Amino acid sequence: MRTVSDMLAFAVTDGMLHFELTATYEIFTAPQLDYEVMFCGNASVRVGRFTLEPDLPLDRLDRAETVVVPAIEDVDEPLDLELVQAVRAAYDKGARIVSLCTGAFVLAEAGLLDGLRATTHWGHTDELARRYPRVEVDPDVLYVDNGQVLTSAGKAAAIDLSLHVIRNDYGAATANTAARRLVVPPHRDGGQAQFVLAPVPSGEGHPLTELFDWVSARFDQMITVEDMARQASMSSRHLARLFRAVTGTTPLQWLHTQRIRRAQELLEMTDDSVDQIAEASGMGTATTLRRHFHRTVGVPPDTYRRTFRPVGGK
Repeated sequence: MRTVSDMLAFAVTDGMLHFELTATYEIFTAPQLDYEVMFCGNASVRVGRFTLEPDLPLDRLDRAETVVVPAIEDVDEPLDLELVQAVRAAYDKGARIVSLCTGAFVLAEAGLLDGLRATTHWGHTDELARRYPRVEVDPDVLYVDNGQVLTSAGKAAAIDLSLHVIRNDYGAATANTAARRLVVPPHRDGGQAQFVLAPVPSGEGHPLTELFDWVSARFDQMITVEDMARQASMSSRHLARLFRAVTGTTPLQWLHTQRIRRAQELLEMTDDSVDQIAEASGMGTATTLRRHFHRTVGVPPDTYRRTFRPVGGK
């Protein structure tokens, strides 16, 4: 654990997202911590709708013990090569590098993620994997800690990773105090899913709209692929082709995902027992629901409910 003040530097450039930067800055400057927090960047930088004046130039980044790379607003824009080089130089001097959300693209460009497991916002994981094939991209976790290099998924996961860093540096009690100050869960394990499941495609105009509505009204019933094909007045093979085109998955996997999604909604919005939710979502028994829920979401139903249930219940 850390006992002396360490420099924690945000590596900033134009076009970074405001939320991830300011939320994590608020965490790392909590009064019970002893980080020397600095912004390193070349000249004034645009962060969302605001302008930030860095404390130090980018070439001073290699003096930091921890470097935080905030999220980039547009990953399709060319990366700031001075930023990439500065992050690489800090890494080479032994700094711990922490990326938030799409900041992982900077780390990947610097070669810091080659051969490592990493994550980013679920909406950009395919692009990260395509652009950097040597990176083992995991779209189904909140954050990944590789020791010297850490990456997080989007928005709230950046807070989770920041608290994880504090926990490693100062211990669980200090991390929990920082979490209470922000009124956020003190610990969500990095290995759990980003809690984003495939929704029912919205809008009308595709041939499965009525079938989706029919299924959604019958999650508490036993439904087979043959039942779905019969309801849609088509063969099971043709149904499978349409499902692949509309949802990107098979009818059975889609149905399974929607049952889990229904269970999530009931865990968040009702006081129903796990047995009742298992029946209402078509999982049959609490044992079956727990097994499939944990496998799909990454945490047991009870843990999910404690994390996502609104304060005060319904």
